[in-house]
Amino acid sequence: MGFINDLRLYLVTDEQPNLLPRVEKAIQGGVTCVQLRRKKITDDQFIEEALQVKQLCRQYKIPFAINDRVEIAREVEADWLHIGQEDKGILYARAIVGGMTKIGVSVHSVEEALEAERSGADYVGVGALFPTSSKPDTIPLHLNTLRSIRKAINIPIVGIGGITEEMIKQVPPGIVDGFAIISSILSDQDPKSAAIRMRSVMEQQC
Repeated sequence: MGFINDLRLYLVTDEQPNLLPRVEKAIQGGVTCVQLRRKKITDDQFIEEALQVKQLCRQYKIPFAINDRVEIAREVEADWLHIGQEDKGILYARAIVGGMTKIGVSVHSVEEALEAERSGADYVGVGALFPTSSKPDTIPLHLNTLRSIRKAINIPIVGIGGITEEMIKQVPPGIVDGFAIISSILSDQDPKSAAIRMRSVMEQQC
């Protein structure tokens, strides 16, 4: 299983109930990795849920990622860790989780992307590409910036923010290695079918 291919349909969890059944259906529809992103629960609750989602990912043989919570990523032995610009930084994260955990970094500019690569990031999440309800104050990134980031770095790129079937079609083929998606899959009444549709559209762009 190639690392770049693992990023193709990158599912990020939401804050809604009944998470595990929805995540499993999404995996069955073709999700290639799952990131647990939960801002509104305690560390103990996060650990409990992380172990459940990790077990589900193991069952389907796909990578499991933790968002932001570096110490928990180490405790539950997550495959990947994803951090933002406001966090303590990749060097701190690497010191905590060690060399076996892949680390992704959210970036919004060429300069941030270059710094992430220099610091040892395994991939970057670039965005938000489009308006997104998960971060309503975010100003969408111009596609020219995305093109510039692609030219500047050699590590994989995941497009994030407001990703829908129609929005994927607006991203020129070959610029990103995958798309990170929340509501377009998990808020659908049938996450499996939504993932199948997204995977079909996405594979024409990556």
